[in-house]
Amino acid sequence: MKEKHRMKKHAVVMGWGVLAATLTLAQDQNPAMSDAYWKIWNPEAQREIDRRIDQHRKADATLTLPGVPAGAEVKVEQISHAFIFGAHIFNFDQLGSDECNRKYKELYGTLFNSATLAFYWKKFELEPGKPRFQAEERDSAAYWSASKDPKNETHWRRPAAEPVIAFCESKGIRMHGHPIIWGNRRWHHPEWLFEKFCPADEKEKIQKLGKEGLAKLTPAQIAEQIPVYTREMKRLFEKRAAELAQRYQGRIHSWDVVNESATDFSRGLMVPGDAICKSHYGLMPGDYTWQAFQTVGAIFPKNVMLNINDYLNNEAYTRQVNDLRARGCRIDIMGTQMHLFNPEACLKLADGQPIGMPINTPQQIWDTMGTLAKAGLPLHLSEITITSPNNDARGMQIQAVLTRNLYRTWFSVEPMMGITWWNVVDDCGAPGEPSVSGLFTRNMEPKPAFHALNKLINDEWKTRLTLKADANGKVAFRGFKGTYRVSWKDAAGAAKQAEFKLTKDGDGL
Repeated sequence: MKEKHRMKKHAVVMGWGVLAATLTLAQDQNPAMSDAYWKIWNPEAQREIDRRIDQHRKADATLTLPGVPAGAEVKVEQISHAFIFGAHIFNFDQLGSDECNRKYKELYGTLFNSATLAFYWKKFELEPGKPRFQAEERDSAAYWSASKDPKNETHWRRPAAEPVIAFCESKGIRMHGHPIIWGNRRWHHPEWLFEKFCPADEKEKIQKLGKEGLAKLTPAQIAEQIPVYTREMKRLFEKRAAELAQRYQGRIHSWDVVNESATDFSRGLMVPGDAICKSHYGLMPGDYTWQAFQTVGAIFPKNVMLNINDYLNNEAYTRQVNDLRARGCRIDIMGTQMHLFNPEACLKLADGQPIGMPINTPQQIWDTMGTLAKAGLPLHLSEITITSPNNDARGMQIQAVLTRNLYRTWFSVEPMMGITWWNVVDDCGAPGEPSVSGLFTRNMEPKPAFHALNKLINDEWKTRLTLKADANGKVAFRGFKGTYRVSWKDAAGAAKQAEFKLTKDGDGL
């Protein structure tokens, strides 16, 4: 009878064990994704990701603690990451209620250790000579709470700079300015550049020529037709770059000096010595990327990181960076992007189907980043979007699984220094961007993708250990790179604490 009871009890225990294993498997291989997806992101692929994370994101630490008895307990707690986990902060005080604004701000310093600040010229300097450094009444939370149609406000997603900077400084958040120069007419390039600084006779010449006529002319011929506007464009671009560099010096930690110019370079439109660039955006100052880096490089201190940023993740972008550096530009970080704006793309990924972007497999990601790494610079994944298709239960699970697996793979890339999520809140993107790509709903309720990302950043990728000191008062461990707090008691029982940065093997106390 006792034997039967033991067998029955053992079977129950085994049953719970099988159930626990099944639950773990279900979590690891979320049924929202197809079998074809999990064949790609299989256990072997996950082990290789883990191996690379351990190799590139961790280091060995040695601590020597004077007066610590052998066998004494030593607590090791990682309190911050060396790696950058960022998000843009374009919706600062704009979410329509104190509670939503509070939850939004709390993310910076808990989930995110870096914030990308909006410096889009078009909305930053609505009128020439009047940049929006300081807040006005229209930048207040009260203004946005009273707005009936916030997305149609001129400065939606474009808060004044100083309040955001003060907030980030108060919380010790790293700041990244985005961008100084960009040719995009819709989002960055002010209309007043042409309207106010191109003389009437030159405007008339441009209008008569039209797009087809301009296309037939060389940059030199265009500059001959519009000499005043050519000079004014160059002057105003340099003024814009110098003004930001002089005002902020080392206060903002890094900048996208030029955004999305690799297409012009790849088409042979960025020619040294030309007065005009026949950019795919429209007319721009000649060799504008080189000129921007030259301007700010002479002003910003060396501890401010100068980034170039682009969506072209190919050899042409790498060649552009190499060309600029060979011509004397200081470029510290190479920014790259990955926007899954189309919900259909996320559904295809969940079904294990190719989507025309090199992110279907870990190897595709490693190969793409390897191409950019040939420039020899740290990589910043500066803008990422992962959409939750339909924002229904399955769609949100798809977003969460993609977030986990893509972040893990990007985190495993050796030269990667940071990853920046783009739109944190649903329905708070720019027109044309998906309304369901946030980590939070519009009412700041967390989605599964938030929990997936938070688990990585604040749990799986944070080192917390309790160790025993050896006879010499030493402890050693391998942990994620970052800042650590060490706690112990000396021989007299007095509590002691110290902090150190783990950036490479051998760091410690």
